[in-house]
Amino acid sequence: MQKGIITKYRPCQLVNLTDRTWPDNTIQTAPIWASVDLRDGNQALAIPMNVDEKVEFFELLVATGFKEIEVGFPSASDTEFDFIRRLVEENRIPTDVTLQVLVQAREHLIRRTFESLEGVPQAIVHLYNSTSPLQRRVTFNKSKEEIKQIAIDGTQLIQGLVSTLPGTKVRLQYSPESFSDTEVDYALEICEAVIDVWQPTEANKIILNLPATVEVATPNVHADQIEWFCRNLRARNTAIISLHTHNDRGTGVAATELGLMAGADRVEGTLFGNGERTGNLDIVTVALNLYTQGVDPELDFSNLEHTRSIYERITRMHVPDRHPYAGDLVFTAFSGSHQDAIKKGMDLREKDATPGAHWQVPYLLIDPADLGRDYEAIIRINSQSGKGGVAYILSREFGLDLPKVMHPDVGLVVNNAADQDSRELKSAEVHEIFQREYVNLSSPLKLLSIEREDFSSAGEVSIDAQISVNGTALSISGRGNGPISAFVNALVSKGWKDFTLLDYRQHSIGRGSATDAAAYIQIKHDDGSIFYGCGIDANIEIAGLHALVSAFNRAHAAHPESPLG
Repeated sequence: MQKGIITKYRPCQLVNLTDRTWPDNTIQTAPIWASVDLRDGNQALAIPMNVDEKVEFFELLVATGFKEIEVGFPSASDTEFDFIRRLVEENRIPTDVTLQVLVQAREHLIRRTFESLEGVPQAIVHLYNSTSPLQRRVTFNKSKEEIKQIAIDGTQLIQGLVSTLPGTKVRLQYSPESFSDTEVDYALEICEAVIDVWQPTEANKIILNLPATVEVATPNVHADQIEWFCRNLRARNTAIISLHTHNDRGTGVAATELGLMAGADRVEGTLFGNGERTGNLDIVTVALNLYTQGVDPELDFSNLEHTRSIYERITRMHVPDRHPYAGDLVFTAFSGSHQDAIKKGMDLREKDATPGAHWQVPYLLIDPADLGRDYEAIIRINSQSGKGGVAYILSREFGLDLPKVMHPDVGLVVNNAADQDSRELKSAEVHEIFQREYVNLSSPLKLLSIEREDFSSAGEVSIDAQISVNGTALSISGRGNGPISAFVNALVSKGWKDFTLLDYRQHSIGRGSATDAAAYIQIKHDDGSIFYGCGIDANIEIAGLHALVSAFNRAHAAHPESPLG
């Protein structure tokens, strides 16, 4: 790479638009969407789709809500041609869907393209030729006038062939390829020459597609180009201005959004951005970006996992883990502070379950449920995770609503396990660690059975408990204002109590009459250290006693010198 003054590359050509208005605009409605997965996306695949795969992908696009679908380059190969014929012959084209076909401005290719369209109810013939200075000089070695004449000749031929398809409504789309690197006044000149031949009307508009075939500038420059073009186009009301951004600089989505703010009406792109080099525009991202701003994208991504699975199987491409909205990890937090904030947001949302309530969960731009995704993968546990993340997993997936004071202790235990193994822990592993370290612990003290007697006049109970200590069976008895108090007093009678009971919580796990109960106890050892235990049982009182025994056992493990037995 060069250092200092870079002479190998030059800045892009700017547009003289000092009174631009697009920065103050917002996108209020969805654009016209046009999928180019079956053509632009398909040509970028190492193994292009066969006819059966194209049919399945076409049906996915239709189900998603696309009304304009570029189905191929029928003059380029028999597969492309045969696919269109199959759609026609098997009556697979919905009445509200328009097929778009791409063709270069060459006579024999245009004629072959029209042959493929026989019987198609509605068609867009997408004519293109390259217009940038680089293409004019290197690829074609032609002057501006000669390049413009190619577009005019192609348009005239298409216009003359429309009558050969009497049952088809034919619309024209023209693309000055490499618009992004073409002088805007020259691109306008060519497009208006095409308009002069086609003679569009407000009722039968022409589509002028302005492709950023190669991203050569920042998105604001692309927006300036679009606004300048829209402002200066004659009879703007007879044209649909379409965007087709690529992603060479990684800003295809931004360029499209700013292009819509600048006055464009239509967007071409692919699912998940598949395309040549760094890819085409990702329509999924732009559509869901609109959705997060309260704009109906008019495309259905409510089962995004299904959409992705078909896409990956047919294209043999993989959606990256961090891909917006669709990646495996985009709704996942490993960081402890993120996990804690997400848990608090989700808990508050559950309390306010008003239909249509504004979505406000920290770090989550969109509700995963709107995309058909569940909450299980939002928080995942590794050594960077925090107390809130572990508590979230135990609550959401296993119904264990730990007291907040218990979160740091449990979080530390789980994170140490993840750190020791240097890997992410699955939810089931988090649950297993919690069970092993906190729930119904039975060593050295184990609760075997208990008998209770109530003294209603005094509000007290007495218990006779069968226990074992290091495997030796014993009986202990105590009296108190409840089973837990009575059990503590039974420990006192044996000289085993070296703690203070600080907190007791309980809840049912799940719903219905056959559910278990969970109880949590916090104790303070005589040296000031804090210990927690959890008990789970069908009987809430037994669960509470198991929680106490578990906390006692954890304290004894830390203080083996404590008297017992």
